[in-house]
Amino acid sequence: MSTLHLVPPDIASLYEIHEWRNAAGVLQTAHPSEWEEIMLALRSFRLKASEIMAPGKNKSELAKGLDSLLLKYGWREKQFQTSIKVDDTIRESPTHKVDCYKNRVALEVEWNNKDPFFDRDLNNFRLLFDLRVIDVGLIITRCSDLQTIFNRLGKGKSYGNSTTHMQKLLPRIEGGGGGGCPILIFGISSKLYLEDIEPSTVLQADAMIDGGDDEQSK
Repeated sequence: MSTLHLVPPDIASLYEIHEWRNAAGVLQTAHPSEWEEIMLALRSFRLKASEIMAPGKNKSELAKGLDSLLLKYGWREKQFQTSIKVDDTIRESPTHKVDCYKNRVALEVEWNNKDPFFDRDLNNFRLLFDLRVIDVGLIITRCSDLQTIFNRLGKGKSYGNSTTHMQKLLPRIEGGGGGGCPILIFGISSKLYLEDIEPSTVLQADAMIDGGDDEQSK
């Protein structure tokens, strides 16, 4: 049984959505305030051509923009200090940082990292759920078919097949990578795309591709 019918229709029309272990139901019923804040953030987000075209940084403007939409509601980056005790020996074993955390809800934004980052996120969710620290985990990533837009903007090589996108995530989820943790996935689709740059910029990118720079990202 799926609980994706709980996602508002306007959100469902803009994002590719998947869940594991009825995550939407867990989030909406057990954490209604966090659910509403996530819905508000998703409604506000747009995939801007200007941010796709911006030079690469450690964390893209797109990812930081998604984070900031939640930060204003009190979500924060969080690292949990965990440890393992064997007899009298304690070994510190801190978790990886979670991009956005609030009230037992953990959310990661994976826009254009190497795809093993999905393994890290899912392992983190599994561990934190088993330790009864979180009730649900969320991942926001990009839909795989956005590659058409990236190619048209001349940025296809920056978004390779071995980076974080939906086709790399789903097999990991369906294979049980998150253990028993309920997980909700939102894929940023082309319906969110906003061409907020001068048409000449896009035409120049098209011309560069037509001129021979049309090799697909590896």
